[in-house]
Amino acid sequence: MMNDRPWQDLLAESVTSADELCRRFPVARKTVLPVIDQYPMRINPYFLSLIREPGDPLWRQAIPDPAELEDTLPEADPLAEEAQSPVPGLIHRYPDRVVFLVSSQCALFCRHCMRKRKVGQPYAINRSTIDAGVAYIRETPAIRDVILSGGDPLLLLDDHLVRDVLEPLRAIPHVEILRIHTRVPCTLPQRITEALAQRLKSFTPLYVNIQFNHPAEITPAAARACARLADAGIPLGCQTVLLKGVNDSPVVMKRLMQKLLTIRVRPYYIHQGDLVKGTGHFRTSLHKGLEIMSALRGHTSGMCVPQYMIDLPGGGGKIPLLPEYVVEKRHNEWYIQTFDKKIVVYPVSDEVLHRFFY
Repeated sequence: MMNDRPWQDLLAESVTSADELCRRFPVARKTVLPVIDQYPMRINPYFLSLIREPGDPLWRQAIPDPAELEDTLPEADPLAEEAQSPVPGLIHRYPDRVVFLVSSQCALFCRHCMRKRKVGQPYAINRSTIDAGVAYIRETPAIRDVILSGGDPLLLLDDHLVRDVLEPLRAIPHVEILRIHTRVPCTLPQRITEALAQRLKSFTPLYVNIQFNHPAEITPAAARACARLADAGIPLGCQTVLLKGVNDSPVVMKRLMQKLLTIRVRPYYIHQGDLVKGTGHFRTSLHKGLEIMSALRGHTSGMCVPQYMIDLPGGGGKIPLLPEYVVEKRHNEWYIQTFDKKIVVYPVSDEVLHRFFY
């Protein structure tokens, strides 16, 4: 029944207040209200229907947790996105590609979001910032690859996405590749209509990377959404985030990677959780991530084995945790080489983590 309903209607019925949440689940209003005041909540009816019990892996991604307010990391943007933004809403970290923020909304406000400081908050992404981003890309010939992010780009209406974003970018001669980073095939698959898939098809080469974090998210509805995109000739990848209590198990992660291939989504990255305030209760050790990678290699198809990536603080960029990048390991900190040959210290204990930031 839910699959027959327009995605806008489902989104409009999202749970966004402490009172609504308490009517549906046995949670104390006084414990979740301060969290929602700081970090807004949105849980649409589809994703809500996937939660089986309090504390399960999907609950942890969606339901506000008092631990979000107990995280003592500073408010600063740990990946230095603002410092690497030549115009608002556009991050130019690498020579030939940019991340272009075109939406501030998502179908689900994930509690582990790496842009927790922005998503769901009243910050300005609008026609003016989008036009400025397009102009910057047009005036910067080195840029050949544009990654649309946000928020979620697919929360834009079809006409807005096509007219204001995709068409202007595809008209720029030096832009070769367009990528959309989205969670909606996972969190609100009803958004992936046949009409949308056909419109995206005309912008090839265009790639879609999705975030699935648990096998339970791969439902028949999610499979249909991915099939529509794949049938339109759009290559699909998955960027999973390693999350404590969600998928920090070799068994769970292997099953997730295997199920992704069955819906024509190629495992691309497993991301180490970023050092973002309000997400510390999700963070695992680097050793846990390496343990999971070891459990994948040789124990399942090579197509199921993504790269294990870490996004270095201070704007160092994404680096695979491979021996050639890890220069030195100490008890409390690792020394990691960036893509441009700089050495960044990465804290691997709470003690060093706080000294690192303060």
